[in-house]
Amino acid sequence: MATGKSAVGRLVARRLHFGFVDTDALIEARLNKRVSEIFAEEGELGFRNYERKLLQELSGVEQTVIATGGGLAANEANLASLRQHALIVCLWASPETIWSRAQRHTHRPLLQLPDPLTRIRQLLAARSPFYHQADVLLNTELRSVKIVADQVLQHFRLISRNSA
Repeated sequence: MATGKSAVGRLVARRLHFGFVDTDALIEARLNKRVSEIFAEEGELGFRNYERKLLQELSGVEQTVIATGGGLAANEANLASLRQHALIVCLWASPETIWSRAQRHTHRPLLQLPDPLTRIRQLLAARSPFYHQADVLLNTELRSVKIVADQVLQHFRLISRNSA
């Protein structure tokens, strides 16, 4: 969360002339509820089920940049599904940077705790083994959206050339 997935994803999609899907935004639109409301009403497990179903739908989509929520790829089955048809890019930042970026957003259900920075550290520790399975890992600290998008595009073009 708060690493720039949506902003970078939109820019990469625009520059490639691809479609763009933000899984959290699409789930919100379909259910007409914010992620925080879904968490409150159905819990994290309920939300993760929506993510899993959406990922199955998107498995056949081509020429689309998909920005997933931070927890979607922290599931072995989701990661395996993505790996079959996508270049998996993990954007990351330190817990402190994530908290600095996320603290002004009240829609982050996993951070509605007395000590959100500790929660961010816990989430990153638990998700790190999954995140490190990405094809590309990019640190977004002290880098603009444009610079990170340029790096994603470099990796995409290199991999596209090598697989052609």
